[in-house]
Amino acid sequence: MNDSKKFDFIVYGASGFTGKLVVEYIVSQYGSDENISWALAGRNIEKLQSVKDAKGVADEVPIIKVDSDDVESVNAMAAQTKCVLTTTGPYQLYGNNIVAACAELGTDYVDLCGEPGWMHEKINQHAAQAKESGSRIVFSCGFDSIPFDLGVLFVQNKAIETHGKPASNVRGRVRGMNGEFSGGTAASFGATMASLRTKPELFEILANPFSLSNGHVGPEQAQDSKPVYDDKLETWVAPFFMAPINTKNVHRSNALMSHVYGENFCYNEMWVTGPGDEGKAIADAIVSANPLGGDDAPKPGEGPSRESRENGNYDVLFCADCDNETIHASVKGDMDPGYGSTSKMITESAICLVKECNDLEGGIYTPASSMGEKLIDRLQKNAGLTFTIES
Repeated sequence: MNDSKKFDFIVYGASGFTGKLVVEYIVSQYGSDENISWALAGRNIEKLQSVKDAKGVADEVPIIKVDSDDVESVNAMAAQTKCVLTTTGPYQLYGNNIVAACAELGTDYVDLCGEPGWMHEKINQHAAQAKESGSRIVFSCGFDSIPFDLGVLFVQNKAIETHGKPASNVRGRVRGMNGEFSGGTAASFGATMASLRTKPELFEILANPFSLSNGHVGPEQAQDSKPVYDDKLETWVAPFFMAPINTKNVHRSNALMSHVYGENFCYNEMWVTGPGDEGKAIADAIVSANPLGGDDAPKPGEGPSRESRENGNYDVLFCADCDNETIHASVKGDMDPGYGSTSKMITESAICLVKECNDLEGGIYTPASSMGEKLIDRLQKNAGLTFTIES
């Protein structure tokens, strides 16, 4: 890590909906912290100044004009900061030059990416260079996939502590989720679907839970594309629309951590809908719905009201099936997942990476494999997340 760089991190996309929430969180949580230096960046100086004024950002925090299509401005941004925090997706449209600059210049990088095809491409293109330069690139530092990636790590650590070995199977079960998903998520989904028309090889990457696992191929995973009855929890469960990205990140974490969960590890992620006929009916209805499509899908830059964000929450159960018992752990968040909680998670990721991970070598990581328990501690202390062993 180059300690001579001017800023700890720069928020790129600070005038977007999620970017504004990141700025708001930094001001409220770290506004008086003289040990953290940061800046706002984006294409439109006037919009950035408006955000700075509206959110009460200190005068000494600078504004930097950066356009993700302008390589020179992107390189200039990466050259003067330890970390780039970017909220501007779809990343397959706006992230290529930023990742390339960070990998080349030894700059850390965190984003909110849920685009596995693009991530697969960037890993192949830049992992070796990032390792050489010392750049730590961490994708998926929002609701996809921090609660899930760190939730599995948390429950597996308990399994290892209790039984001396990890659970060979963990079931992720979303028990509650109140709040809207982001317009950026919908846009990323749309961009991925568009990419499939020109890159049919993406189908295999999207379908394979091990496509980000550096060539490792594990056992066949449990069915997660249709409703099933979870006998151990005695409830119906339905496909969870974020499972295709979360499962890939969980398996990548395992591969990057020398298969600490085991080479035959299975992970399955579903949405709890309840017991009996009513639970089955809800599960069937979820299968027929597309939360990321239709006329009501949110647009990038749009998002819920403050009241809606603050009234949101989520609750995810992780069931680690050990030899003779199942360990239950939960991860809960105190705001809506797609905006309020996500903006806090990515901010804490940037600060954790820069301030607490000096021994981490360069490379392309997941949250669990790069920051792990350090990030769990920060999220519980500052960001309204709770990690709990339930049984």
